[in-house]
This record gives sequence, structure tokens and C-alpha cells, in this order.
Amino acid sequence: MNHNKKVFEKIVSKTKIYLLIIAILMIMICVYNTHYIIPAICIYILIIVYAYWTNSKGQEELSEHIKNLTFSIDKVAKISLVNSPFPLVIAETNGNLIFRNTRFNEEFANIDINNYLKDILKDVKAEINNNEKKEKIVSQIEIDKKTYKIYGEYVPLKDEYVITIYFIDETKLVGLEKEIDETNTYIGLIKIDNYDEIIQRISDDEKPQIIAKIEKKIYDWASEYDGLILKSDRDTFVGIFEKKKVKQIVDKKFDILDIIKDEDISEKIPFTLSIAMSNEGETNYEKYKSAGESLDIVLGRGGDQAVIKEEEKYHFFGGRTQELEKRTKVKARIVSHALSELIAESSNVLIIGHNSPDIDCMGSAIGIYKLVQTLKKEGYIVNESYGTSLDAFMESLKIEPAYENAIIGKNEALSKIDENTLLIVVDTHKKNYVEVPEILENVSKIVVIDHHRRSTDYIENATLTFQEVYASSTAELVTEIIEYADKSVNLTEFEAEALYAGIMMDTKAFTFKTGVRTFEAAAYLRKCGVDIIRVKKWFQSDLKTYHKISNIVSNADTIYDTIAISIYEEEDKDTNLICAKAADELLTINNITASFVIGKLADKVYISGRSIGDINVQLILEKLGGGGHITLAGAQVEGMTTLEVKEELINRIHEYFSEIN
Repeated sequence: MNHNKKVFEKIVSKTKIYLLIIAILMIMICVYNTHYIIPAICIYILIIVYAYWTNSKGQEELSEHIKNLTFSIDKVAKISLVNSPFPLVIAETNGNLIFRNTRFNEEFANIDINNYLKDILKDVKAEINNNEKKEKIVSQIEIDKKTYKIYGEYVPLKDEYVITIYFIDETKLVGLEKEIDETNTYIGLIKIDNYDEIIQRISDDEKPQIIAKIEKKIYDWASEYDGLILKSDRDTFVGIFEKKKVKQIVDKKFDILDIIKDEDISEKIPFTLSIAMSNEGETNYEKYKSAGESLDIVLGRGGDQAVIKEEEKYHFFGGRTQELEKRTKVKARIVSHALSELIAESSNVLIIGHNSPDIDCMGSAIGIYKLVQTLKKEGYIVNESYGTSLDAFMESLKIEPAYENAIIGKNEALSKIDENTLLIVVDTHKKNYVEVPEILENVSKIVVIDHHRRSTDYIENATLTFQEVYASSTAELVTEIIEYADKSVNLTEFEAEALYAGIMMDTKAFTFKTGVRTFEAAAYLRKCGVDIIRVKKWFQSDLKTYHKISNIVSNADTIYDTIAISIYEEEDKDTNLICAKAADELLTINNITASFVIGKLADKVYISGRSIGDINVQLILEKLGGGGHITLAGAQVEGMTTLEVKEELINRIHEYFSEIN
């Protein structure tokens, strides 16, 4: 009605303008000739009457036309609502149903739809009460094994809101999307660990049979999950699996890892596999590259495990066996040669370890520093902090003339960086564990030498990486680098003792993680004049520290009868050291196979984990952001109390046992 009035007003307005123009013209004519005044008035009156008559008639015709049009639209709208191909309902937000169309009644004839409608209307009312008046709703709901997308619009009506809701059946679409998602491919790489090392130990007569057995088990396993496996190298296989099949593989926790270690392959040789799968990438080639990068992480963690990379996250499985030591030293010789070349090409060398360095870290840094000096290059050890565990060692270092200016701090190190600076990172491969992380961002050439299992936050842009998890310590790796250097490196007694101390610390005096090459490295250092008594003094604790360790041991709780957990209640600068020593001490108790000691330092909670090999403490602490080895690992947690960390640790231990059982 208002629209009709506006249209009519526009017409009348235009008519008035025309009448005004005619009046002006007639007045002008009458001015020139007064005889036309009376005829002009008569004519003008007739024009006004005619204009009024035509406007009135036009208004009636326009109103009738609009009325008919409105009726037609209303009729079409009502027919559309009633005969809509989609189920439709109109309701008030208080739950009162105003209208249901025919399709709605047919679709939900055998279903109690009222409860679903109440939930929908309840959500809409909550939006309105929270002033979230979106006027439109789009959501998804499952009704009787069908998936519906809901479209709705609501408008105010007195004290309530009226909402029109359409139900669009998307069951087939959702099913198709799910099917496409489940058939999304994962590219996998399977590698036989230390193939060359193991194959040398097998007689020529047995080799074909054993290799055939391994390959058959891999092919049979892939066939069970409808996977395609192709052998790309003598020790490497490429696989393609559907996502739904990968879920089944995960449910069985990559049982191929245990199958391949079955004794019927070889009673003498422990064969293991490393597996990496990935679905990251738009193309299969990108997925293949992603799987290759993930495989490097698995191999860096010691092998005998699997990893799945999806949505930029890593999920690890297995990794419960000790790393197999490599007997040949070919890689050590190659790395030594490559490192010497990198040092020779550099303008200067910075050597850095992890924060709160231990004697393995410092000993390794000193070994590399000696190599740099031998090659007549400018070198520095970057260090800003150390605990009391290094007090005795640092006192010995201070009286060594060759190391008077060897150690520098953060600011001085940053000032010495140029485009040809070489950074050598020892005893860590984690970006956030480096003593001065800023240096990583300012150098273009990086070398990493480490013996810890690789984690996901490793230094990615390293020019050269020598990361061997079988090694007892980084000092062992550095000793081999020095031993095979192109130019003879003459270690002083102190330098040999620093490397020897690093090996001693990480092996707990040659009792843990000690292989043939560990003793060979120790023998080489002994030839350089190691004073074992002086090394022994570096490890001595004072009586006060010993009492602290004794209290930690006496307050330990046990779970699973063989795992000891204790909290160091005090807070001092040597928390990390005391926790580590207490964890070692707990392992000397009968029937204790693993130990964890928790302590707080500043805003961080430290966890030291130790094991005799039956339990993989590295897998447990990795769940808390840490890492390490099967028998020795650690973690740092922020934003939690020691009691909260203890509770979280226990939960992770439960998870560990549920995964391996």
C-alpha cells in the first residue's frame, strides 16, 4: 500500500510541473493579447479537470495491477513453501511450530523430529540472547543416519522470533567426501636398517635366503593393507597406501616392525626396519619428498621405528630396541675430511653446544677447537653458562695457556660473524637447545655433530651433519674425526682428558651404551696421555650434594614395581645436575629398571630419565617435549609445577605401556 502511494505521488508531482509550465505559457500569450484571457482561463480549467480525471483513473489501474501482482506472488510463495523439494519448517524460537511443508512430513514421517528441532531453536535463541543476531544460520546435523545441512533465517515478530528452516540432505555428498578422503594416498619409504653392516656378517650361502625372507614379509605385510610396494634399492622400498588402510596400520602399531625381527629370518642377526609415511603435498612427488625427510628423522633416531607425517605433525611408533653399532669407520673418515675442508674455506669458526653444557659438550667443543687450531684458523668456543658439575673442569681449563681467549660470550660471538663464518654445533641438534640460538640465524654454514636421537625441531639447514645415535657420546664422534683428520692433530694431555671425560660421563664410566668403537676411541685418547685420576676428580661431588641426592633417592615412589619417580624439592642453580645424578643413583637399586627425577629451576621444570635398557625413557620424555636415548633422556617443561609434571609424567608412562602392549 505504501508503495502504491509513493508511485501515485510521483505521478501527481510531474503533473503539477506540466500544469505550471502551461500556465506560464498562457500568461505570456495573454500579456501580448488581452483578448485571449477568457479563452485561456477556460482552456486551462479544462486541462486541470482532464489531468485530475486521468490521474485518478491511472491510480485505480495501478493499484489494481499491483494488487493482482502481489496476490500472484503470495500465491506462488505459498505454493513454493508447500511444495518445496526440501523439508521446510517455520517455527517460533519458543518452540511453537507454525508450518511444516509436505516434504518435511514425508521425510521425517517415522522419526521423532521434535527433539532435533528443540535443539536447533534452543541454539538460535541462545544466539539472540547473546546479541549474536546473525539472521541466518548454517549448520550440519545427523538425523537417523542421514546428514543434513540446515539453512535458516529468522525475523522478529512481537516478543518472539520466527525462523524458517530448510533441511538439505547431504548424506551422499558427505559419504563421497569421506570416501575421497579415505582413498587419499600416503607415500611410504621402508628401509632396512644398517643393511651393509648386517649383510657382511652373513655367509654368502645364507644371504639370498635371508634377503628373500625379509622382502617376502614386507610384500605380504603391504598386501594385507592393499598397498603397492616397489623395491627402489637393495635396502629401500617405496609404498603407496590409502588413508583408510594407514589407519588400520596405525591401529596395529606398525606390526611389521616386530614381524621383521622374528627369529625365523635369522637367529643371529637382529634385522630392523625404518618406515616413514606422509600425505603432505599436493602431488605424489611432494608426498615422496616429505616421506624422505621424515625417514631421515627416523634414521637419526636410531631406526627400528615408524613415523607418519600429517598436518605438519609427526607420530612415532616403535623404537624400543638399542641402536646397532656400525663397525666400519668409513663415514667418520669422510666426515673428517669434509669438515677439514669446510674449516679451511672459512674465515673463522664458532663452536657452540647446548645450554647448561655438560662435560661431554665442553670436551667435544675443545676437541673441535683443537682441530681448528691445527688447521691454522681463527676459532672460538661460545659459552655463557655452566653448572657446578663443570667447576673442577673449568678450573683446569683456566690454567691452560692455549685456551686463555678461547671462550667468548654471546655479544662477542655475534660481532665476529661474517659471510664466511662456520658454525659447528656439538652435542645437540635442536634449535632451541643451542646455547645462543641467535647465532643460527646469522650464519650460512652450519655443521652438526651429535649422538642424540633426532627430534622434529632439528637444525634443518646444516651443511654437514654427523649424527650417529649408536655412539656413546659426542666426544666419541669428535675423537674419531680427530683420529682420521687429513692433518695430524696432536692432542695435549688436557685436551685428551676433556674428550675422555665426555665419554666417561655419557657411558657412566663405560657401563651404559658402550660399544667396540667406544673403547677404541678411549684407547686412542689413552695413547695421548690421559691422566685417569685427574678425570676422576672432575666427577667428584661434595658432601652437601651427596646428601641432596640421598634425600631424593629415599623419597622416590615406584610405579609398575620397577619405575622410580622422585621430586627434588629445593631450587638451586645445580638442579639439572643433581636430578641427573639422582636418576643414575636410583638405577643402582635392585629391581629398578627406569628412574625419573623432577626438579625446578627458575621458570622451568627439569626431568632426568634413566633406564637399564628394558624401558625406552626417550620415547616417554619425548611426549613431554624432550629427547635423548633409550637409556638416557631429559626434558624441560614450562608453565607447570613439579607435582603437575609428575602427574603428567605418570600419564605418559601409562601411555607408553599401553602402546607397546
